Amino acid sequence: MDRLPVLFVSDLVVLPGMVVPIALDEAAQAAVDAARAGSDSRVLVAPRLDDRYASYGAIATIDRVGRFSGGGPAAVLRAESRARIGSGVTGPGAALWVEVEPVAETVSDHARELAEEYKRLVVAVLQRREAWQVIDQVTRLTDPGQIADTAGYAPYLSDDRKRELLETPDVETRLEKLVGWTRDHLAEAELTDKISEDVREGMEQSQREFLLRQQLAAIRKELGEGEPEGADDYRSRVEAADLPDHVREAALREVDKLERSSEQNPEASWIRTWLDTVLDLPWNVTTQDTADIEAARTILDADHHGLDEVKERIVEYLAVRARRAERGLKVVGGRGSGAVILLAGPPGVGKTSLGESVARALGRKFVRVALGGVRDEAEIRGHRRTYVGALPGRIVRAVKEAGSMNPVVLLDEVDKVGSDYRGDPAAALLEVLDPAQNHTFRDHYLELDLDLSDVVFIATANVVETIPSALLDRMELVSIDGYTEDDKVAIARDFLLPRQLERAALTDAEVTVSDEALRELAADYTREAGVRQLERLLAKALRKAATRLATGEEHVDIGLGDLKALVGRPRFTPESAERTTVPGVATGLAVTGLGGDVLFIEASASDGPAGLTLTGQLGDVMKESARIALSYVLSHAAELGVDPAVLDRQVHVHVPAGAVPKDGPSAGITMVTALVSLATGRPVRSEVGMTGEVTLNGRVLPIGGLKQKLLAAQRAGLTEVFVPLRNEADLDDVPAEVREALTVHIVGDVRDVVRGALEPAAAAESPGGTARATASVAA
Repeated sequence: MDRLPVLFVSDLVVLPGMVVPIALDEAAQAAVDAARAGSDSRVLVAPRLDDRYASYGAIATIDRVGRFSGGGPAAVLRAESRARIGSGVTGPGAALWVEVEPVAETVSDHARELAEEYKRLVVAVLQRREAWQVIDQVTRLTDPGQIADTAGYAPYLSDDRKRELLETPDVETRLEKLVGWTRDHLAEAELTDKISEDVREGMEQSQREFLLRQQLAAIRKELGEGEPEGADDYRSRVEAADLPDHVREAALREVDKLERSSEQNPEASWIRTWLDTVLDLPWNVTTQDTADIEAARTILDADHHGLDEVKERIVEYLAVRARRAERGLKVVGGRGSGAVILLAGPPGVGKTSLGESVARALGRKFVRVALGGVRDEAEIRGHRRTYVGALPGRIVRAVKEAGSMNPVVLLDEVDKVGSDYRGDPAAALLEVLDPAQNHTFRDHYLELDLDLSDVVFIATANVVETIPSALLDRMELVSIDGYTEDDKVAIARDFLLPRQLERAALTDAEVTVSDEALRELAADYTREAGVRQLERLLAKALRKAATRLATGEEHVDIGLGDLKALVGRPRFTPESAERTTVPGVATGLAVTGLGGDVLFIEASASDGPAGLTLTGQLGDVMKESARIALSYVLSHAAELGVDPAVLDRQVHVHVPAGAVPKDGPSAGITMVTALVSLATGRPVRSEVGMTGEVTLNGRVLPIGGLKQKLLAAQRAGLTEVFVPLRNEADLDDVPAEVREALTVHIVGDVRDVVRGALEPAAAAESPGGTARATASVAA
C-alpha cells in the first residue's frame, strides 16, 4: 500500500485519465505542499461528500502549480489510476494522509464489446455537437477502462453518476451503466431536437403566413378590391375572446375562409354574421346563485300570494345547490344539473310572472321565449347557415340575450306549439328540455355543442293534454289550479290594487277600496281561475274614481254600494237552483283551458222510435259517455227505480253553450244522474255538483283536475260534490277553505250518486214536482 495526502474537491469528480485544474484553498494547498514534499508530487483526489467519507479516489500527479488568470492559486492534476482509500496515517505537513490501494482492472470479452458500443454512442453524442477533434481522440482509445473513464468529461452526466462510476472498480459494470445512461441521453436529445424543430417550423409558418397576407393585401389593393372589412379584426377578436377550445377552432376555420374570400363571394356575408353570433354568446360566463335560502323565499312570497308548491320546488333547488357548493362538488355545468319545470294552469294565475320571481330569487338573468303559435322547427333549432337570412334558434338567442350560460328561460305557452310541413317544434324541444341530453344541444345555425344543462327552464301551459307525452315526460309538472275567493281578495289588496293605483296616478289618500267591494268583485263580477278580469274591473273602477277626482271630489271611497255605478251590474249569479228546478238536469264539473267550470247536462224524452240524440258540440269521448249512461240506466232500471218505458223512446241529451266544443272523460255520472232524474221525475238537488266517468257496470272511474273543479263548484255556489273514490288522495291538494265550504262525497258506485243527488221521492210527488216531471217527460 502507498501513503498519499488527500485533496478533497467538491465541485467536480475526477476520474482516471482526466487532466483538470484545481483551485487551491487552504486545505488543498496543504495537500499539494505535502505531496511535493513527501510523495513524489502524487496526491489522492477524492470527492467531498456531505454524508460520509469517500471510499474511492483517483491517484493524480501534480503537473504544475501556478495561478488562474484572476490571480487565485491553482494546480493542474493528471489523474492516473483508481484507488481504494484505507485508514488514515501520519505524514509530513498539515495535510490528511491515508493508505491507498490501487485497483487492478480485469477486462473480459464482454467488456470489450460494451466498450465498442459505448464508444459508438459517445461518437454519436459528439457528432451532434460537431466536436470532430475530440471524436478523433476517442476513436484512438482501445483500453475499455480508459474508454469508460472518459465519462468524466461528459456534461450530460451528473456528479452523482460520475461518483458512482468512480466507486465502481469493475470495468464491465461501469460500461453497462454508461451504455444505458448514454442511450437515454441520446433519446432525450432527439426528442428535444424534434420539439425545437417543430417550434421553429411553427414560427417559420407564422412568418410565412404573415408575409403571404401582406402580399395578398398588396395584390387586392392593386386590383382595386381592397381588404375584406374586418378580416384581421375577426382573427384578433377570436384569439382574444374567452371561448372553449372546440369553439375557438371552429371560429378560426371560418376566419381562414373569410380571409381567403373576396367581397364578391356571397359566403363572406354569412361568415361574418356567424362569427358575430359566436363571439356574442357568453360561452364561459355564468352568474353566481344566491346562497340565502330565506331571502329567496322572501322574494317569492313578496311577489306572489300562495303557490306554495312551486315556491317549495325553487327553494329545494337552491338548497341542493348550496349543499353541493359547501362540499366542493361541481355546481355549474355537467349532465343533468339544471331544472325543467312545467307550470300548468288556467290563464291569469301568475305562471309567466312567476318565472321572473324565480330568476330574482336565484339571482339569475331572466329571458322569456314565447312559443304560442310557433310551427317552424327552425324557430327552436335555428336555420342552416346556407339559407338567406338564416338565424339561430330561439334558445340560442335567449342565451345570447341573457348574457350568461345559466339564465332562467321561460318557455311560455308550450301547449300552443303547432306543427305543419315545416316540422314539429315540440319534437325539437325534446333535446332542449331533457336534462340528460341538453348538455350537448346543437343548433343548426351554430353547428356547435352548447351546454344548456345549467339553464333553469320553466315552461308554462294552460292544458297539459295537448302537450305530446314524450315532451311532457321530460318536465316536472307543477299544477297551479287557480285561486279561492279569499286568495283573490288578498291578491287584489296586496298586488293588483297598488299596481292599478300607480298606473292611474292615484294614491291611497285619494282612493280607498273596501274588502267587501273586493270580495263582491271576485264573487259576482268574475268567474275565473285567475285574476286578470278582476284586475280589469279594478282598473275600470279606478278610472271612474280618477274622473270624479278631476271634477272636484277630494276623496273617493269605493264600497259595496258603489260598484254598480263604477263597474255595472254583477255579471254572474248562482244559476244552479234555477237550472235544476225541472227533472232531467244535472250539474257537472269540468276543466277547460280557462280553469274549472260548471256544466249543466239536460235530458228529455219524446215519442218516437227508440234512439239517442246528442247535441252541444260534444266530442267522441262525451258521446260515448252518453251512450254508456243510457245503456246503464236501461240495464239497471229496476235497481234505480226507473220505468224502462220512459227511456224506451227518443232520448235527447244536450249540453248548453253549443258553440263551445266539449269533450273529456268526466261527465259519465252526471249523464246517468240526468237520465235517472228524467225517468223518475225527481229533480236533482240544486246545491249538488258531480264529476266522474262511469262504466257499463256502474263503477265510477277517476278523473283529472279535481282541484280546479272544486274551486269552480265553490265559485258557482254549490255546497255538495260527488267525486270518484280513487280521487280521494287528490283532496289533499285542495285548499282548506274550499274543503270547509264543500261537503265532498267519495263514491265508487254511480247508484250512490243517484241516491244522494236526487230530491227525495216525496218532494217529487208533490203537486209542483209531479207537474214538473210530467212536463219534462211530455217534452
